[in-house]
Amino acid sequence: MENRPKISDQRYIVPAVDHAVRVLLCLSENGSPRKSLTEICAQVGMHKSHAFSILHTLQKFNLVQKNDKKRGYSLGPGLIALSRQVIDNLNIPGLSRPILEELAIKVRGTAALGLIEGRDVYVVSKYEGEQKVDLTLKVGRRFPLSHGSHGKAIASFMHRDELDNLLKEKDLYFHGEPEQFNRDRLIKEMEDCRCDGFALELGEITPGLNTAASPVIGMNGSPIGYIVIIGLFSADATRRFGPLVAEAGRALSRKLGAKIE
Repeated sequence: MENRPKISDQRYIVPAVDHAVRVLLCLSENGSPRKSLTEICAQVGMHKSHAFSILHTLQKFNLVQKNDKKRGYSLGPGLIALSRQVIDNLNIPGLSRPILEELAIKVRGTAALGLIEGRDVYVVSKYEGEQKVDLTLKVGRRFPLSHGSHGKAIASFMHRDELDNLLKEKDLYFHGEPEQFNRDRLIKEMEDCRCDGFALELGEITPGLNTAASPVIGMNGSPIGYIVIIGLFSADATRRFGPLVAEAGRALSRKLGAKIE
């Protein structure tokens, strides 16, 4: 979602900087790794001569590179140094803490954040709300990426090639043990997740324990992890809590620079 400045702040906007940022954001969008001058102008609503001047200036600082063999422009290596500084100072568990706390209190259960590492995910932060029975979910615990509700939520928002590679794996834990996996059911669940923003696991893996999860999206538009709620709430309550989990996932994704509608 594009962040528009408040009307009262418009007088402080420098047009040249605004236009340069729009060009960089255009080049960062998913799709082709390079864009022609015509495509850039059409997307940002800019005259060719003006866009060319901006691109030429950005090239000077290696923020944009022109592809000689294949026509078009793409983001340049100069952005790596800038992004490295952001990543070094980005504390994802810290950013998630108030979001998890608010969510756990609302559902009276445990809210946790997990991050993807290869074909596993691991819990990096959690908050335990008021609940009649304590549920232990240790920070650092690992699960298969495809496990339960978080696996469905992550898979639902993967890029097509990533999803295809995941579904080719021999052992998939979306519905518990691999022999319980149902591909047709998963496809329907992913369709629902893309629409609603959350996925469910209702006591199949651990009887009586229900979960709802939403993906956490990174700056590149791909899932980097998930937020999940865990509790002894009923199936109906878990469904009602789903939108809260979806909003928590979107809130953290926005903090991490993802464009979320």
